[in-house]
Amino acid sequence: PLSLEESRPIGYVQDDVDWARAHGYGSRIMAKEDHARLRNPNIAYRASLSRSRQKAYDIAMDGGRDAVVLKSPTPSGGTITKQVGGCAGQAEKTLYGDPAAWFRSDSTVSNLRPLYVGKLLRDKQFTSAVDAWSRCMSKAGHPFADPDAARRSTREHSAEQTRAEEARTFANETRIAVADATCARAVSLRSIGERRETHYVGELTAKYGNALDAHRRMQRHALTRAERRTLVGGIALVVVLALLLTGWWLSLLVRSYGPFDTS
Repeated sequence: PLSLEESRPIGYVQDDVDWARAHGYGSRIMAKEDHARLRNPNIAYRASLSRSRQKAYDIAMDGGRDAVVLKSPTPSGGTITKQVGGCAGQAEKTLYGDPAAWFRSDSTVSNLRPLYVGKLLRDKQFTSAVDAWSRCMSKAGHPFADPDAARRSTREHSAEQTRAEEARTFANETRIAVADATCARAVSLRSIGERRETHYVGELTAKYGNALDAHRRMQRHALTRAERRTLVGGIALVVVLALLLTGWWLSLLVRSYGPFDTS
């Protein structure tokens, strides 16, 4: 599993120089996640079952065709559906109390970013800070227009690499990431971005404030429940939680809603 440090989400701006020096932009962390996902023991166990037992496994896990299907509108006008039942549904009920209420608030909050990210990227204070960051990067020998361009440049390599090639690629990624974080800190890009993001999210609170409050409340409740269940040795539930929340609750420990992320 990923460590707490590795589980930290990376937003549009990453200004932790020590983290960048150790992890670059997180390519090795993503490779580690992919490796774990492909070797998930639950997937391997299901694959070992007969077709009829696989069907029974699926029904036990998510309720099968008889499971409740939830629907929720998104702020942009779309509709999201989700099947809730079986052990996964019970785990959600244990975590959130009301799976339907959680689904509604999460569908709303998780889809607010498209409503303001365009304004944020055009914001004069933020674009001035990005320009300052770009000048700093150019002086460091890395002429990129913005953090996204710097990050994308490190992905321009073959998917299949030898160990020596991967080491060189990661060294280059780390050099750029360290310069990126150093310049971001020098021009206060993250704090400016977070302040302007807070401003634009604040414009949405009149309409979506209740959903934001409910989302925060249920997240905290879920984390507390997950921690308690793990501490008292709720092995059966923890297995389901691992399937349901892999990679989620560790990252929740290090963030609240609204990290500066324009992805």
